[in-house]
Amino acid sequence: MTKRIVCSGFGGQGILTLGNILAEIGMNKGLNVTWMPSYGAEMRGGTANCSVILSDRIIGSPMVQNKIDILCAMNKPSLDKFLPHVNPGGLVIVNTSIVTEKINPQGITARGLDATNIGVKVGSLKVANMVMLAGLIGDLFTFDDIKSVLEKRFASRPELIALNLKAIQEGQASL
Repeated sequence: MTKRIVCSGFGGQGILTLGNILAEIGMNKGLNVTWMPSYGAEMRGGTANCSVILSDRIIGSPMVQNKIDILCAMNKPSLDKFLPHVNPGGLVIVNTSIVTEKINPQGITARGLDATNIGVKVGSLKVANMVMLAGLIGDLFTFDDIKSVLEKRFASRPELIALNLKAIQEGQASL
């Protein structure tokens, strides 16, 4: 099993954190993992993306430029840039708060999540990235896999654990 994942959006949307959490979940599951960030010099508001590879085999290169299995697109420029490189049978998760056009790529599963608006609803725009994680539950991991990573990451800030988990649960409920 090898999954090539690209998470992409504007700087400040938690794209790199989203990918980092995916990588940590993979490590917890005993998989070989790579995480490679890419972002513009201006960071917040600029473009940001990261490549994550999860595999039960040795990974030759951390780059995912084409042959994407899963795309998490938080904005329209990200969708436009990476959608043509998603493999047939792949999965695209789109933040419908920002990307308002319907996408229906042939041979690709598309899931829309109102991530930004759900984040605001649960208490912080900053958890929109966690809402996007909800779109991957069942395909790559479980809610408990995410919970384990968040509890470790935010051990000294339990209020952040609760906020992030609430965002994920709201995302799940909206699917």
